[in-house]
Amino acid sequence: MNSPSSAERWRTAILYAWVAAGSVVGGLTRYLVGLALDTGPGFPVATLFINTMGSLIIGFYATLTGPEGRMLARPEHRQFVMTGFCGGYTTFSTFSLETFRLFHDGMKYTALAYIAVSVICWLVSVWIGHMMASRYNRLTRS
Repeated sequence: MNSPSSAERWRTAILYAWVAAGSVVGGLTRYLVGLALDTGPGFPVATLFINTMGSLIIGFYATLTGPEGRMLARPEHRQFVMTGFCGGYTTFSTFSLETFRLFHDGMKYTALAYIAVSVICWLVSVWIGHMMASRYNRLTRS
């Protein structure tokens, strides 16, 4: 079996650095947005907003920079945004913990509403992002 060349190892290391940088930016953005939108106990508005916007971003960017997209993006840039930033920004673990706490605190209907509203918002946001980028992709280029 052939071992990777020095150039291949370098490209891989650069890709990892792009993903790591995106994760740092996404995680910091998540923290700051969470602070700005923290509503205290009860319905977790901040996490819902963060995950919904992350879904919108990934849907838009994936379509905009995909094979049929208007904008050509290098694989490193796609990984920075989609794996790094969106992965660091959105937070399934926080959603899970907040849902658990709502159930644990006896707020089962709030927990169920949070699950339903979250999943619907995430899927609708990915679709909206995709549709926005699809329309933008169809605009005549000047």
